[in-house]
Amino acid sequence: MSDPLLALQGIGKSFLGVRVLGGVDLEVRPGEVHAVVGENGAGKSTLMKIVSGVYPPDEGTIEFAGAQRHFSGPRDAQRAGIGIVHQEFNLLPQRTVAENVFLGREPRRRGLVDRRAMLGRAAELLASVGEGSLPPDTRVGRLGVAQQQVVEIVKALALDARLIIMDEPTAALADHEVGQLRALVRRLQQHHIGVLYVSHRLAEVFDLSSRITVLKDGRRVTTVNTDEVTADQLVRHMVGRELSGYYAERAKPDERGPVRLAVRAGGNRILRDINLQLRAGEVLGVGGLRGAGRSALARSLFGVSPFTTGAVTIDGEPVRLRSPRAAMRAGIAYVTEDRKGEGIVAGLSVLDNALLASRAVRPGWAGRGARAARIRDLLAAVELRAAGEDQDIRFLSGGNQQKVVLARWLALGPRVLLFDEPTRGIDVGSKSAIHDLVRRLARAGAAVLVVSSELPELLGLSDRLIVMRDGRIAGELPAGSSEEDVVALAVGTTRESVG
Repeated sequence: MSDPLLALQGIGKSFLGVRVLGGVDLEVRPGEVHAVVGENGAGKSTLMKIVSGVYPPDEGTIEFAGAQRHFSGPRDAQRAGIGIVHQEFNLLPQRTVAENVFLGREPRRRGLVDRRAMLGRAAELLASVGEGSLPPDTRVGRLGVAQQQVVEIVKALALDARLIIMDEPTAALADHEVGQLRALVRRLQQHHIGVLYVSHRLAEVFDLSSRITVLKDGRRVTTVNTDEVTADQLVRHMVGRELSGYYAERAKPDERGPVRLAVRAGGNRILRDINLQLRAGEVLGVGGLRGAGRSALARSLFGVSPFTTGAVTIDGEPVRLRSPRAAMRAGIAYVTEDRKGEGIVAGLSVLDNALLASRAVRPGWAGRGARAARIRDLLAAVELRAAGEDQDIRFLSGGNQQKVVLARWLALGPRVLLFDEPTRGIDVGSKSAIHDLVRRLARAGAAVLVVSSELPELLGLSDRLIVMRDGRIAGELPAGSSEEDVVALAVGTTRESVG
């Protein structure tokens, strides 16, 4: 057995008096994929940031490549041979893909940046991860979330790293794109590069890793060989309890009410000939490949990119969804897939973030106490983990930030809820809570539309689903359909609809 490439002993860290890590030990060997799992707030991302030099540990030691290290910052860790792919993006939207990949390390010729060399090398790296069609001179701000994640991965690859940390690398990727990352990880192993892999997708963890470390409440619960543990055992270690199931029972026919939302011949720059009905009391899933129009559909219904043709009705009454404010006043709520860019205001507290929608729809301070009380109840319902409602939201884990966003919209008591990747980057325990919440909302009479890149989630949550392709609805599938049925419609290889 080879000596550890990375060895952590007794790592501890606190923020503002709140202890987030305590006494964590962990080792990674050359060429090993070592997974780190745990609920949101367990300390996974904080531990990764310590290894990558973002935070110094308050206690404990870091040994890397046989020497004890005291990283003065991320660049110091990079020079030592550690690269990281963060859960949240760290990209400059006005710079190109190549400029982001080589930021601060641009190839030079005669003292000037050698743009041709930089573009050429970026193109090679993109091709190596199966994204050779992405032009390296494209501005990052024009890319979708999944493509921005690819740029983050390529940034890490551009470093001559001996250890690469992947913090939720597939959180923004559709299922069919995960295979590209899997192949990439295998290539890294062949070159004896160690990988610290943080993911809430347990199928990936079991597929890729050789060992798994479980964190809970900032401490290491156990480290196990992957082939010696089951998924159920791993979940018990993570959440400290049994999960009866990830998905609640679907709506029965008599639980579905009248048509709540209807679109007839809707279209805009991205979408064409959209015809759909969403009933009160049901969960309608939306599937399809990246760029097929899934998120565009949700954003059009919320007035971000309004329909320019066709008609929309809510409870039979025509509505003009020309802006998000108009959609909110019509009783529509929208949980965006881009939590960091569109979902939160980093400088505000948990409570203020949760109150944003209520204040937008009903300006002024009247009833603030009642609003705050309602928000507190909702934050408890989604099992938020935070030091308090006055804590800045930027100090929460990504999953807990998402829970605040959910509570914000639920406070409005909407008639229609649009969820775009509602459990992206959220642990299995919290996913189960959100799945139950979605079903409870439907049973209370709301009409729910869910966009998800995770096919098991899409199929498990939906009473029926539609599949998008090239900006159109390719077909509709009933509850109980298979992943193969969804993929077939998404790529257009077989039937155009399944009744």
